[in-house]
Amino acid sequence: MPYMTRTVGALALALATMATGTAPSAQTPDTGAIAAIKQEGLERSEAMELVSWLSDVYGPRVTGTPAIEAAKAWAMGRLRGWGVEDVREERFAFGKGWSLVRFSAHMIEPQVMPIIGYPRSWSPSTTGTVTAEVVRVDIRGRDDFARYRGTLRGKVVLPQPARDVEMLEGDVVLRMDDALLAEASRMPSRRARSGGAGSGRGSGTPSLRELTDAFYLEEGVVAILDRGSDSSMVSGAPSGSNLAWPTQRTDGGTVFVGRGGSRDARAAQVVPSATIAVEHYNRMVRVLDKAIPVRVELDIETRFHDETRPNGFNITGEIRGTDRADEVVILGAHFDSTHASTGATDNATGVAAMMEAMRILLEVGARPRRTIRIALWGGEEQGLLGSRAYVRSHYADRRTMRLEAAHDGVSAYFNIDNGAGRIRGIWLQENQGAGPIFRSWLPELSDLGVTTIGPRSTRGTDHIAFDEVGIPGFQFMQDRLEYNSRTHHSNMDVYDRVQSDDLVQMAVVAATFAYNTAMLDDRLPRKALPDASAPR
Repeated sequence: MPYMTRTVGALALALATMATGTAPSAQTPDTGAIAAIKQEGLERSEAMELVSWLSDVYGPRVTGTPAIEAAKAWAMGRLRGWGVEDVREERFAFGKGWSLVRFSAHMIEPQVMPIIGYPRSWSPSTTGTVTAEVVRVDIRGRDDFARYRGTLRGKVVLPQPARDVEMLEGDVVLRMDDALLAEASRMPSRRARSGGAGSGRGSGTPSLRELTDAFYLEEGVVAILDRGSDSSMVSGAPSGSNLAWPTQRTDGGTVFVGRGGSRDARAAQVVPSATIAVEHYNRMVRVLDKAIPVRVELDIETRFHDETRPNGFNITGEIRGTDRADEVVILGAHFDSTHASTGATDNATGVAAMMEAMRILLEVGARPRRTIRIALWGGEEQGLLGSRAYVRSHYADRRTMRLEAAHDGVSAYFNIDNGAGRIRGIWLQENQGAGPIFRSWLPELSDLGVTTIGPRSTRGTDHIAFDEVGIPGFQFMQDRLEYNSRTHHSNMDVYDRVQSDDLVQMAVVAATFAYNTAMLDDRLPRKALPDASAPR
């Protein structure tokens, strides 16, 4: 009942104001308001229940699917029920949606073995349940096609060699200790950025992968089974930040599933494909190396969803401000997920934290000077499509840097998208002017473990859509926990991997940063406007 008198938190907020006779200074953290936010968020959190609805009931939330549309209706209803105003959706072109109907896989010769795996995204279906011989194919260059021509019809292809499976001896759960926090608080030395080797994309020359996909289709391959990435060690650091946080990926049935097709309605047809557990993949390769036949029984059934209207959407809603209501502070997280699990840590936790932050602020009766807006993005997993569409529509086109009138009114955008770990600070995105302001807020949050201001830039998620047009966009600094080692884009991204105490803390910190920013006399400092750039 959003318009009824609020509870204990609201009373604490009112008492803080009454004690001085006026509202606390906009430049000094409002200790009464922060205390009310903490009390409500820590004692009566709804965040884990939100994650359960988003992941258990509606996951996975792949853009363009019925599941994410149902999740949208639920989330909008929940926001409205709390009293969030002007809750709406904005749609953008995405392409074909894709969802899984059924999958099963068994090795049936030389022995029976149920296979752990998951179809690759946008994979087509097999023709029902198929039984086929398995072959190992090694295509490393264009000259290799001739070796296999005419030999693959009706076969299931293993395209990679076996991979060593390492014991779990390195870091698997990443919590930031004093040494890592100290590293995060320093600006790294400048290093030249490598553009990477050209893949032929955009040059008119097909890549080796595109040629191989076409070859398998032409040769009549039944399906492709891969074992995922060659790397068992991944960086646990935010993308682009040059932090030395290696994390060992967990095998043992954890499957990091990739893309098997395209959402583009004009894309060429491909062979059905799935990623399977490396241990099961390796067994089949070893048996084949002994010249013993391997056969599998496989059923991949998927469904494509045509774009009869724009398949992508963003959700927004507001807590209306007072004397600076035309200026906004935005709390954001991507609403979509990848397909291989329920999307709990990527990114139901971020969505739940930001939704819970809005609930907390409403429940304590906060009256921010600036409007606080929540934005939940679609299409992040395909390249920040939703946030970039929103920024382009409302604020600026990064290709031309033509600014809309509302560009000047955004004080800050705060983002969560690094898993289920508690917030330890914030990345400045090289916006050094914001550092002293954020640092002045840390004493009130130090009891929650928020201690660090990281000067460097991070990439890979939706704050970039704002930063690249000159709007202050920030990503919170989080403990990674199992995000890189176990859950990120894997079949283990489930509710059970979410840590309740950490998620509760995330929402309280996000609500505090939003409120403090909304109460400032001036907008947060801005970096110089970037130059116009071609789409990335």
